Amino acid sequence: MHRRLTDYMRDHGLKLTRQREEILSRFVELGKHVTVEELLHAVRQVSPGVGHATIYRTMKLFVDSGVASERHFLNGPACYEPGEHHEDHHDHLICTACRTIVEFENDAIEQLQNEVATQHGFELKHHKMELYGLCPACRGA
Repeated sequence: MHRRLTDYMRDHGLKLTRQREEILSRFVELGKHVTVEELLHAVRQVSPGVGHATIYRTMKLFVDSGVASERHFLNGPACYEPGEHHEDHHDHLICTACRTIVEFENDAIEQLQNEVATQHGFELKHHKMELYGLCPACRGA
């Protein structure tokens, strides 16, 4: 991931500053589906002077470079996940009550999507599948 970012920045005449490295480090530590607010809170633990604009600009850079993928769930704020997840495809279950996000992979679903695309003459490049409902905790199960 670090290599992808440094290659992108070099190719675009940008510098990998200490601040960008710190943001990348915290982003990777936090893992999946991180909001700007969550990332800002984590970064400020070690760099108190970092502001919202810096995080937004840096996350745009990460998305542009492929280091991060931007997602929007339930009309909420943008969430970011490491770009590696874009290459290792997965789908999402999202609780409409508590906003819990569960990632899953299912070969049968992937096969069915490919079959449907083929039936309609499509060649799939990528897709996003989000299933919305209530998690066991919110259902009272």
